[in-house]
Amino acid sequence: MMNHMTTTVASSLRSIRRAAVFKNVERTFAAASDESLVKTELYDLHKELGGDMVPFAGYSLPVLYKGDNGGVMKEHLWCRSEGKSSLFDVSHMGQIRWHGKDRATFLEKIVVGDIKGLVPGSGLLSLVTNENGGIIDDTVITNAGDYIYMVVNGATKFGDMKHFEEQLEEHSELDVSMEYLEDSMQLLALQGPGAAAAVAKILPDGFDLDRMAFMTGVDTSFLNNSIAGCRITRCGYTGEDGFEIAVPAAHAVEVASKLFEDPSVNPTGLGARDSLRLEAGLCLYGNDLDHNTTPTEGTLGWTMGGPKSRRRSKDGGGTLFLGAAHILQPDGKFQKISKKRIGIQGMKAPARQHTEIFDATGETKIGEITSGTYSPCLKCPIAMGYVDKANSKIGTQIMLKIRNKMQTAQITKMLFVESRYYRLTE
Repeated sequence: MMNHMTTTVASSLRSIRRAAVFKNVERTFAAASDESLVKTELYDLHKELGGDMVPFAGYSLPVLYKGDNGGVMKEHLWCRSEGKSSLFDVSHMGQIRWHGKDRATFLEKIVVGDIKGLVPGSGLLSLVTNENGGIIDDTVITNAGDYIYMVVNGATKFGDMKHFEEQLEEHSELDVSMEYLEDSMQLLALQGPGAAAAVAKILPDGFDLDRMAFMTGVDTSFLNNSIAGCRITRCGYTGEDGFEIAVPAAHAVEVASKLFEDPSVNPTGLGARDSLRLEAGLCLYGNDLDHNTTPTEGTLGWTMGGPKSRRRSKDGGGTLFLGAAHILQPDGKFQKISKKRIGIQGMKAPARQHTEIFDATGETKIGEITSGTYSPCLKCPIAMGYVDKANSKIGTQIMLKIRNKMQTAQITKMLFVESRYYRLTE
């Protein structure tokens, strides 16, 4: 009886801690100022669906939904479930079109990726860097043929565009112009194993999703060609197959409502978006990346390609992007780094941002947590952060100072849950 009672109490305490974790998510997102918030075109629909609206990046967005399939835990697990998908409103993100014959040349001066190497329709994740090699933002860039399509983070978009304007002035000899789409185009993200089947219902007849590779995009129309000027990109922020859907503002509710007619599609908020991306080992700008962190410190050196790729070789333009000298050696190898982003598991309680990381003795501070949560899939706390390079090896035992108490943990690989991005079959 005593053992049963002990087990029951322990289980209850774990449930309370998990509830506290996700309650903290609500407080985190709601902590933004009460400035005049922008409402996306889906605001009223969010409210009808039970959306708990909070300030985020200057917008009013749902942190979670109240209902049978609502709440961070249920929304998160729905997105990982076979045959199901989650729909997120990400209209706060900044959508930009780059025009002019020198658009790729210009972009290669401000981002680290191989933009000239993108064939029409293909895209990549890249990083905007400053003169010291620090990361100003992460961005998805796609060659749309007649223009280059860029999506930047909502919280940083205005700072990004100020930086872009400064660089345009500095390189005024180039034929390039920036078109910010403002809120004229809304952006939806459909993520999960069932995303392809669900999105097919709004695409034109004959649209071959089977041949649409991950990180590719195309201009298209929706709903029997009745809505023109749309765009779909196969990408996402959850580790699952998925799509980002750009649609003219006047038709955003119509498209979202059509997707919600499919019972496999669940409305999902910012809370689950954050826990999903952390399970997938993906960064949140402002937490895990910032203007003082270089791509190599953030373990994102792969965005520049291999040692002999054109963006890292002397003859290929590797020295052209802003801050390259702080990241690359003349031979294309990476400069030495003093800190490194790592994954962390093994602690009993979730470790929040700014939690201090110590060596195994608990005496020497070696780093700090940047993101942490309870993993609904793994049913345990997970985190990422930065530690001294000398202490970054996977398997290294560490101590975390959580609520003024030291807890043991260990450094792990970053990918906590295996990704399931779509891959073309031969």
